[in-house]
Amino acid sequence: MTTRGVLYVHSAPRALCPHVEWAVAGVLGARVGLDWIRQPAAPGTWRAELSWQGEPGTASKLASALRGWQLLRFEVTAEPCASAEGERYSCTPELGIFHAVMGPHGDILVPEDRLRAAMARSGRGESELEAELSRLLGKPWDDELEPFRYAGEGAPVRWLHQVV
Repeated sequence: MTTRGVLYVHSAPRALCPHVEWAVAGVLGARVGLDWIRQPAAPGTWRAELSWQGEPGTASKLASALRGWQLLRFEVTAEPCASAEGERYSCTPELGIFHAVMGPHGDILVPEDRLRAAMARSGRGESELEAELSRLLGKPWDDELEPFRYAGEGAPVRWLHQVV
């Protein structure tokens, strides 16, 4: 069973670009050469996209391989398949990493226990509950990454199949 997804490196310092390629290659088991282009939303940084195909869990492995670099902004998505839900990982230097389970139509699926925990943490205040739910849905990450997403419009997407 395979799934496919996309790695979006929204911004990386030039010196980090080869390290990103090596980390991704280590996960996918194949040499990776990303097409880096300048990121106008953060001068002095570069962006790249890579479409991949692999086993369910590959998105998690990619996010884990990249999460340790403090100057890196990225997202990894995986489409749902017969044996697994879809996934989305978002990471920014300020917020760290966010993970969401995605349904077949791209909706974020929030498990019941996470909703109950958010309600318990929020107390009785409506604005506190709204803030907790916003975090569960990844809104702070979306807000921070949105300018970087727009800056990448028209960037080429390449497919890379995992070698097994």
